[in-house]
Amino acid sequence: MLNLHEMIERRLESKVRRGLDRTASVALLGPRQVGKTTLAHALAEGRPSVYIDLEDRLDLQKVQDIAVFYQENREKLIILDEVQRMPEIFAQLRDIIDAERRAGHRTGLFLFLGSASGELLQQSGESLAGRISYLELFPIDAGGYMTDKEDLSDLNKLWLRGGFPESLASTSDEDSLEWRNDFIKTYLERDIPQLGPRIPATTLQRFWTMLAHTQGTNLNASKLAANMDVSSVTIARYVDLLVDLMLVRKILPYTANVKKRLIKAPRVYVRDSGIVHALLNIGRYNDLLGHPVVGKSWEGFVIENIMAVLPRGANTFYYRTATGEEIDLVIELNPQEKWAVEIKLGQSLALKKGFHTACADIDPQRKFVVYSGADTFTLPHDVTAIPLYGLMQELLSRS
Repeated sequence: MLNLHEMIERRLESKVRRGLDRTASVALLGPRQVGKTTLAHALAEGRPSVYIDLEDRLDLQKVQDIAVFYQENREKLIILDEVQRMPEIFAQLRDIIDAERRAGHRTGLFLFLGSASGELLQQSGESLAGRISYLELFPIDAGGYMTDKEDLSDLNKLWLRGGFPESLASTSDEDSLEWRNDFIKTYLERDIPQLGPRIPATTLQRFWTMLAHTQGTNLNASKLAANMDVSSVTIARYVDLLVDLMLVRKILPYTANVKKRLIKAPRVYVRDSGIVHALLNIGRYNDLLGHPVVGKSWEGFVIENIMAVLPRGANTFYYRTATGEEIDLVIELNPQEKWAVEIKLGQSLALKKGFHTACADIDPQRKFVVYSGADTFTLPHDVTAIPLYGLMQELLSRS
């Protein structure tokens, strides 16, 4: 089996280290089983630290009086895992951090690990504004996994199994699929109920599966509501829950300075391609290639890998007009620079007129087609055909 720590993205480890050197606390966000705890223990090597799992009853008892616990461990980095389980702790931590600031000890006090991003951001942001830095740990991406950028077998394996370390490191596709099915079951039956929502596991699994079937399409809450026999408001609540758990991504439309009539519903993706395939019972690469979701699965996989390497402050959108002009992904690196990205599966790179018209609408500085090959070359109309790995390197060079 592959060494899981070696598989976890090392560039984020250095970012967390820099964050701890710069700020009093760092929050590391990511879904369960993505490798946050492994990364935290790696960060703790070489510095005094103490790890607390707030889902462990004994550990929870240790920090009931966080001020006393802090004084007993004052010279250590305190790592608090699943910190969203104890929201009241942030107000107390603010007082501790402010006291340390006055004493001249300002950085590297706390590392928070959390698997519910919206909830954790709200809880910590209200109490620790100016005292905390946020980073997201993505599943393993192509840039961190491919040992040879020319060897597409690694890329295809990552696409099929997804980026969760245990899934990717499984000894067979069958074992990988079994791990992902267990992951889905655990989320539905244990993790989500612990967060409070009283949604039957079978209902939420059906909804999650419907999102996998409609991967990469604009959210049609009314249609989903009719299929689920619930209200559109309930559908929005289900989507927001999965977004908060970092299992689903919503991409908003690009609307700046465009006078055409635009499609404005968010575009929805199940974030990890391996979870998409497990929800649809796709266990082998050849089965994936023959499945109707294959194109949108590849699109979502490419987008999620791009998200993993976006420079801080960059934003992403999709663009589609009511008459069909479309760009799969608009990357706004800053207000003065936009990239247009079309995503293609296979070797046919013919671009529709709608892509060029859409580019004329938004005037991007660079235009790319990300495809499933290995070479980079120029197409007509100043479009660059580029493999996924290549575009990720382009973005990393801007970080």
